[in-house]
Amino acid sequence: MEHPLHIYNSLTRRREQFVPLAEPHVGLYVCGPTVYGDAHLGHARPAITFDILFRFLRHLGYKVRYVRNITDVGHLEHDADSGEDKIAKKARLEQLEPMEVVQYYLTRYHEAMAQLGVLPPSIEPQASGHILEQIALTQQILDAGFAYVSEGSVYFDVTKYDKVYGYGELSGRRIEDMLSNTRSLDGQDEKRNPLDFALWKKAQPEHIMRWPSPWGEGFPGWHAECTAMGRKYLGEHFDIHGGGMDLVFPHHECEIAQAKASQGGHELVRYWMHNNMITIEGQKMGKSLGNFITLEQFFTGDHPKLAQAYSPMTIRFFILSAHYRGTVDFSNEALQAAQKGLGRLLDAAALIDGLKASATSTVDITGLAQRCHEALCDDLNTPMVIAELFDAARVINAVHNHQATITAAEIEELSNTYRLYLTELLGLVDERQGDGAAHEAFSGAVELLLSLRQDAKSRKDWTTSDRIRDELTALGFTIKDTKEGTEWSL
Repeated sequence: MEHPLHIYNSLTRRREQFVPLAEPHVGLYVCGPTVYGDAHLGHARPAITFDILFRFLRHLGYKVRYVRNITDVGHLEHDADSGEDKIAKKARLEQLEPMEVVQYYLTRYHEAMAQLGVLPPSIEPQASGHILEQIALTQQILDAGFAYVSEGSVYFDVTKYDKVYGYGELSGRRIEDMLSNTRSLDGQDEKRNPLDFALWKKAQPEHIMRWPSPWGEGFPGWHAECTAMGRKYLGEHFDIHGGGMDLVFPHHECEIAQAKASQGGHELVRYWMHNNMITIEGQKMGKSLGNFITLEQFFTGDHPKLAQAYSPMTIRFFILSAHYRGTVDFSNEALQAAQKGLGRLLDAAALIDGLKASATSTVDITGLAQRCHEALCDDLNTPMVIAELFDAARVINAVHNHQATITAAEIEELSNTYRLYLTELLGLVDERQGDGAAHEAFSGAVELLLSLRQDAKSRKDWTTSDRIRDELTALGFTIKDTKEGTEWSL
């Protein structure tokens, strides 16, 4: 099943065949969360997107070192006016140690990712554990002449860098066209140019998180951590860097500039990949806009915008139903459709082992696995894989309902394809089954009710028979009477 993997490279703005730098080894770096609050749906999309890439690269035979960082200190993305990062701010308000805040929300993030079926990365470095590497990166950029010290802080000289290497290659922006930031920012007067960004910030007396450096006590700027940690664990030139599209500018643009400035113009990353946003009422869902819904709220249904609770696998299926580079707009209708669609696929998968083989076949599943494989090779086209699995589900249901026949070899192909693509690569599992003992007790209870219904039918007690059927249906069961007996699914 040979077919080359193609991915869209945000740097070159074209779809390219993936060729690793040192086959079979692949270095993958993905920007992880800032852990100062519960994970929301916007966090789930990059986690699931690059989980698919991680799974598929390993399936193709590559040895993947997957690094996903945790931002736990120092960046001034939104709180620059106070000179205080979000974790330190929350720690001060709640009278906690900053690392208490980090540990609490990091544990909750890991729990949410596990529920979503996201595999853990190979390495998960935290910014606070790599201060020395960020100081060393800052010094290298200073030594190369692309940074300057100002009142205890160190700033990257964007204008000087642009004259040598060109700034804006990832985002397509030109500094001549960028409007100066007119917002009053802490340390703004220290800069030579409004576009310059902090590599190291001097800590004010009230700042909790601070470290010694050659320029005085302070903390690293936001952009430094990914460049420093990516190089530490993947080298000065690695394969793939991923993250959300909202990170293209300024974060990833600044990463490229830092790397090239400190490495004599050599690129750090070969392929840049970005997932698109999840929106709510047309706006990006995120903490900064205050319009986010946490994953826990999705799982419990405890939010005014939610019509019901949605399981982790429903959320995963909802995200995978759209291509990772397309936008996804939240709605209860879309999630309910995802819930039903996932149920159809899981129900079909559960029927495969019980299909009766015939000597001849009246169905055609030729090339099913090949088409699923080619879809993932086509820039991780998960919607196409799902469409192929739906087509196969129609075949499974037709055979199950005695409307078609199938051979033993075809049953085996269906089984292998569903196991590989639905479970192992898309990471979708049947949450409804629970553990073995619970599932056995659950199934036994349903069978008992159906047995009582059958007894009622045999006595022509249609009132009782219909009541059992209707109440099971209201609870979400599908009840079907066939020649062989009554079948049910959830």
